Amino acid sequence: MDDGGIQEEPPSARFLTPTRSGGTRWVDGSEVDSSESAAFSLGDERSGETVSAEGSAAATGPASRVSSGTFRRRLGKRPRRVDSLDVEAMSVRGAHGHSSKELTMLSTIAMAFQTLGVVYGDMGTSPLYVFSDVFSKVPIKSEVEILGALSLVMYTIALIPFAKYVFIVLKANDNGEGGTFALYSLICRYAKVSLLPNQQRVDEDISSFRLRLPTPELERAMFVKDCLEKKPLFKNILLFLVLMGTSMVIGDGILTPSMSVMSAVSGLQGRVPGFDADAVVLVSIIVLLLLFSVQRFGTGKVGFMFAPILGLWFINLGSVGIYNIVKYDISVVRALNPAYIYLFFQTNGMKAWSALGGCVLCITGAEAMFADLGHFSVKSIQVAFTAVVFPCLLIAYMGQAAFLMKNPLAVERIFYDSLPGVLFWPVFVIATLAAMIASQAMISATFSCIKQAMALGCFPRIKIIHTSKKIMGQIYIPVMNWFLMVMCIIIVATFRSTNDIANAYGIAEVGVMMVSTILVTLVMLLIWQTNLFLVLCFPILFGAVEFVYLTAVLSKIQEGGWLPLAFSSLFLCIMYTWNYGSVLKYQSEMRGKISLDFILDLGATLGTVRVPGIGLVYNELVQGIPSIFGQLLVTLPAMHSTIVFVCIKYIPVPYVPLEERFLFRRVGQKDYHMFRCVARYGYKDVRKEDHGFFEQLLVESLEKFLRREAQEIALETSTMEAERDDISVVSEVPQSPACGGDLQTPLLSDQRSVDDNRMGTRDDSAPVLPSSSMSAEEDPVLEYELEALREAMASGFTYLLAHGDVRARKDSFFTKKFIINYFYAFLRRNCRAGTATLKVPHSNIMRVGMTYMV
Repeated sequence: MDDGGIQEEPPSARFLTPTRSGGTRWVDGSEVDSSESAAFSLGDERSGETVSAEGSAAATGPASRVSSGTFRRRLGKRPRRVDSLDVEAMSVRGAHGHSSKELTMLSTIAMAFQTLGVVYGDMGTSPLYVFSDVFSKVPIKSEVEILGALSLVMYTIALIPFAKYVFIVLKANDNGEGGTFALYSLICRYAKVSLLPNQQRVDEDISSFRLRLPTPELERAMFVKDCLEKKPLFKNILLFLVLMGTSMVIGDGILTPSMSVMSAVSGLQGRVPGFDADAVVLVSIIVLLLLFSVQRFGTGKVGFMFAPILGLWFINLGSVGIYNIVKYDISVVRALNPAYIYLFFQTNGMKAWSALGGCVLCITGAEAMFADLGHFSVKSIQVAFTAVVFPCLLIAYMGQAAFLMKNPLAVERIFYDSLPGVLFWPVFVIATLAAMIASQAMISATFSCIKQAMALGCFPRIKIIHTSKKIMGQIYIPVMNWFLMVMCIIIVATFRSTNDIANAYGIAEVGVMMVSTILVTLVMLLIWQTNLFLVLCFPILFGAVEFVYLTAVLSKIQEGGWLPLAFSSLFLCIMYTWNYGSVLKYQSEMRGKISLDFILDLGATLGTVRVPGIGLVYNELVQGIPSIFGQLLVTLPAMHSTIVFVCIKYIPVPYVPLEERFLFRRVGQKDYHMFRCVARYGYKDVRKEDHGFFEQLLVESLEKFLRREAQEIALETSTMEAERDDISVVSEVPQSPACGGDLQTPLLSDQRSVDDNRMGTRDDSAPVLPSSSMSAEEDPVLEYELEALREAMASGFTYLLAHGDVRARKDSFFTKKFIINYFYAFLRRNCRAGTATLKVPHSNIMRVGMTYMV
């Protein structure tokens, strides 16, 4: 059906029925907030603006009772609104998500080449240090150790990055976005597991939701859904897993640059006379400074700049590997037999188990394949790994094993000693550059995780710079960039050895892998049409392998493994505290919201003087009148003639299409001139509006809203009259002027019955009222309201914000008081203010002090 069509509402539509408390309830059981009416929509084919109404009282009178007893068609259209609040996204190509358009084969190959410089740098540089760390735990006594370690490395790469991530986890993306938060948002769409109670049913109408329950496994999926929704413990456990996985990605992003750069620079030891450990540390710090300095140019520029270097690096790995295999021992291909893994453990016992901590280094950076998915596409990452990364890594490790067959004492500098002498300096330069690039994968993943955490209310607001006008996922976060740089320099200066850093390396990576295994399993149970046997095989197979590796790396906590755990714990506390405080603040606002009856009792003047101008009241409530408005009425000597309650709301989707972003509703009666605007953003959407365009487009959208509202009133009135003629109903009660087609009445509630306050749908067969009857000249009320809006716009805009202080109630436990009054308060004082994002002149901002007792 064409989007511009109109259809008749099916009999399964939701109707409003009265409740005992005097409110209203949909027939499916969901209640309507007492201060607001249900939204309705209507659009025309030319502009498609959505019309919504809020706060209208139920219609009364004989005509309403007659109309409420008849079944009438509701006319509406799928909204095609012009986005009135997002200016920056209009200039960004692909704002709806890069996954919405199929890439050509040439574009996929070009993007696959670019992934080498962003995604696979960490995994690609692992041959620098894997065997040296493994054989530091297990001395080489025979070929069993060499072939066993090689077989372990080969099957680890084949099982975790290749089988798990390339073929399974990448398919669990959220409309092209990856990472633990993308999995969490995907689950939040199918089950109400978010701790922030701002979900609305109308959010499910967004096209990027793509809700589709698995019909063959519906009963199982509904059981999992009920368990997640009804038990708060499961919600908190799920959020904790997501935050823990994200914090471990950040912790891994701190160690990866230090390990990669030092491993490359240490190749000069023994080759250049007098190049000792101090020189390695100094050169490593210089390289790290250079690496983090180029991050501000953006992922795209860095990727295209680094991709050729990584391409040469992988060619070098493959060619040198083939050279060593042919020259030293081609029989290392026997390691394809997994029986050597058994012999490796049988011969070395606990030492072999300890060596797993070094073996896991060969898959560090595997999580970046999923976390950096928003920068590229699924197919490009799959092509790059399958065609380039996977074969080159296997050949490189086989070549090093062949060299060790003849030179078992060259373990400490295995990579550089296995090179032909003439290639040392060229390969050293490429290795140093590749080590710098290896850090790019985790740095980009860290930026993506922070951005997603901020959007979902789990991280304090910090400055984010969008470095590309073509790909919205490419971002740069200055604060995190310099924090990572300082931490990396401290680690290099403190540990001073790659072996010591290797002991701390890998713990966070394995932890993130286990979290992703749990979340993907939940996606399989709740969303995918997957057989239960296959669902169980996934966590049993991959979870068991990852658990074994986890036990091995945890044995190195005293040797330096505590470092990534400390960083992860720090960020976990920050994110959980911010989410905890934000949820309590929102609940406090919900409890303190103002009743619509109180506003109606004040009259159209709101108990004060209404002066020309538009006041934008920013708040977090999606329904109800925020408590800040009451404080404004008490504090200010006058109030603006037009009030718009603006709520910025993040939906658990990566992108909200521009034409589906905004909901407008009227608050109170027409002569109050109060409206609500709910701006819905995805966690990857850009919010970077210029206040001038913001104000102009807001007024344009509001004008269209008023015209659609008047159009629906006239259309409903015309439909009611036609239906009364068709069924030959003769009313014995005098007709109310409000329902007799007189559009001059100022009350929207006088035009509509209670059952009309439901969401409109499309109808292909229903006629549309001629646009000439909707002109402002024929509707004096509409003309009056539009003129008042223009006059208010000419007088200027004022941004009314709350300067809130969140405090724990006196009867709270000591732990809660400490977290809210000190830790959360510290984060709020030092995070980026909301006005920084709005870019509004200070002269247009008015703040009101608020204290939220939680």
